[in-house]
Amino acid sequence: MRRWQIWLGLAVSAVFLAWALRGLRLESVWQAARRAELAWLIPGVAAYFIAVWARAWRWRYLLHPLGEVSTRAAFPLVAIGYMGNNLYPARLGELLRAYVLRRRTGIAVSGSLATIVVERALDGVVMLGFVFLNLPELARAAGQSGEAGAGLVEQVYPLALLGAIAFLGATAAFLALAIFPRPAARLLEWFSGILPERVRPRARALGERFLAGLGSLRSPVAAPMLLLTSALIWLLETGKYWFVMHAFPFRVSFFVLMLMNGIVNLATTIPSAPGYLGTFDAPGVAVLTAAGVPADVAAAYTLVLHAALWLPITALGAYYLARESVSVRQIRRELAESPAP
Repeated sequence: MRRWQIWLGLAVSAVFLAWALRGLRLESVWQAARRAELAWLIPGVAAYFIAVWARAWRWRYLLHPLGEVSTRAAFPLVAIGYMGNNLYPARLGELLRAYVLRRRTGIAVSGSLATIVVERALDGVVMLGFVFLNLPELARAAGQSGEAGAGLVEQVYPLALLGAIAFLGATAAFLALAIFPRPAARLLEWFSGILPERVRPRARALGERFLAGLGSLRSPVAAPMLLLTSALIWLLETGKYWFVMHAFPFRVSFFVLMLMNGIVNLATTIPSAPGYLGTFDAPGVAVLTAAGVPADVAAAYTLVLHAALWLPITALGAYYLARESVSVRQIRRELAESPAP
């Protein structure tokens, strides 16, 4: 990344953190966090890792046209990807897991990146489903908590609508490319033809690998099954939100937590500092306070939840990467020298 992009991410995180903590006394937030019953984090982390296992199964299915990878083999790679996303900017963890997959199996980085892009589109569709299905619940809670809550509902709806158009459009485009391979090949040929002659062979090869990575979507049952799996993944992650909530002195419905999950994960698509600092926390606090949770408790809960989401998977991913006997610096050097990414 260029230096200005890193500084931009840090600036965005600073703005969102300031928004999350505005008007709060940090001492009150700290006291609320200290009083939390942290034993509730144990079942929460367990639910989260079941969701990561389901992600590994989904990725295995998407990778099937490119090569056989078991769920057990995919799980460490997914953990490495999460670790990379949490420690490096611009979701470089996705490239990291694609590289380690190539190192293990020989599957081209460009092909596996296609499956990761499909994952992100499916996740976006599910997240937006969570938002639209549960906005009425927030509106009901907001009606009890005052004008600020109603204002949040009005702000979220148009943004969610724009996001729905983008993610559904991307998913439809991937399905079309997969279901109609001949027109997709002609489109690739046309696109590579308008590029400078010296890069045409490389661009055509990368495009062919990318289209091969969409091969799992050709089955008529693939898209519904993958969407259901994605919904299960995010319901399990919302289960972690629910367990961690019991560590704090407030209760909201599971539907409010589904909405919070949807909004905060959509917000993390905004460029920010590594680990989604700020872009995760500010929307989470806003949803909970709109639902009537005291601001200091909402902030303490969101910060503890963020740490519980960040630390275990980052530690596990670092462990799996260390077992690969390869450093991030080495990976960056090899990827820079390779035309595949």
